[in-house]
This record gives sequence, C-alpha cells and structure tokens, in this order.
Amino acid sequence: ADSHDRLFFVEVMGRDAGLIAVYSGLASGAEDILIPETKTDLADLVNKLKEGRIKGKQSSIVIVAEGDDAGGAFEIVKQVKPQLPEYDIRVSILGHIQRGGNPTALDRLQSSEMGMAAVEALLAGKRNVMMGIQNRKIVEVPFEKATKQHPEIEPSMKKMMEVLG
Repeated sequence: ADSHDRLFFVEVMGRDAGLIAVYSGLASGAEDILIPETKTDLADLVNKLKEGRIKGKQSSIVIVAEGDDAGGAFEIVKQVKPQLPEYDIRVSILGHIQRGGNPTALDRLQSSEMGMAAVEALLAGKRNVMMGIQNRKIVEVPFEKATKQHPEIEPSMKKMMEVLG
C-alpha cells in the first residue's frame, strides 16, 4: 500500500469472529478493522480515510473479517469507492492462504507435545477430546467446547482499535 500510494482492503478469515482481523489490523497499523462483533459504519470509515488523506497520508490499509456485517471486502469497496475517487483502491483476499507458512521451532515442539498427549489419551480410552494449550500446559478440551466457541474481543482490544486506527 505504502510503496504505491494505495488503499488496500485486506479480507481475512473470520466468518463468525474477528479475532484474526483485530490482531492483524493492530499489528499492521491498519486505519480501520471491520469485524462481525461490531456494527460497521461505512460513513465513518470514509471520513477516517478522508481525514488521513487531508493529513498527508497517501496509503492506507483496512482489515475486513469475512463475516463483517457490511459484507466482504469487495462489497465494501463497491460502496465506498464512489466517495473516495482520490484513492487507487485494491482488494486482497487472504482467506485460507494465511493458514500457511513454515513452522517455527516452537510450532514443532508444541505439535510433538500435543501429538504425544493425544496418543496417551487414546491409550487411556478417552474420546471426543482434542489437545490444546492453556497457560503453557497441554490440556484436554472436550469437542463441544472446542467448536463454535468464540472468545469475546476484550474491551482493551476494542479501545486499541479505536485509538490506533
């Protein structure tokens, strides 16, 4: 975005929860982060981007969780582009591409520990559990708790989104 003076809308996974969008938006210095947990105000987004432009900002990034109430990145761009003619707007859909990447040494160690714990659980006759890590310890998590459970976005994270965006 910066090297070509563009406005990027980057869509990340998050059909039901915006945690990935929040973390990636805060880490990348995004101008705004659009998530399913909060109502999206496109007029407010346009104003933020225009104010940034007035202050000399030539490029911007907006992170969009795929489940945002205003639609995906392409739908949002359709709605805001007419109001932002000064921007060269691009859309990047990361989707499941972001799941890739080379494992780190810690990834390999943790996966080995969880694999060993899973085999031990099976040998002990346990079923319908998965291995997880809580407080740096390997724990068994019942499947019912492991699926479709979305942690709430912490109020401190929401505040950071507002202040840093």
